Amino acid sequence: QVQLVESGGGLVQPGGSLRLTCTASGDISSINAMGWYRQAPGKERELVAAITPGINTNYADSVVGRFTVSRDNAKNTMYLQMNSLKPEDTAVYYCNADVALIATMTWRNYWGQGTQVTVSS
Repeated sequence: QVQLVESGGGLVQPGGSLRLTCTASGDISSINAMGWYRQAPGKERELVAAITPGINTNYADSVVGRFTVSRDNAKNTMYLQMNSLKPEDTAVYYCNADVALIATMTWRNYWGQGTQVTVSS
């Protein structure tokens, strides 16, 4: 199976920065689109940023200019650099990816378990 593991979350003051990392492991053939989602308590999960293997990116309007998504295809890793953090960025951040396993060579969608980001003074 595929495992997506997020790291880098924590508590930060408003205006601060965090860098999230998502690493995919398993018998992976390739990874197509990857994305960061977040879910705040009582709210729906929403797309934060997405990135293709060709490094085409899309961002939620609320994070444009503050967040940067990137990936290292050789490491099966995606990053989210979060700057100028606001209290409304507080959420559990989840990694999502379309992954093809060597055994199947077919695309499947996977979720990580999430990492907590709390922005508070």
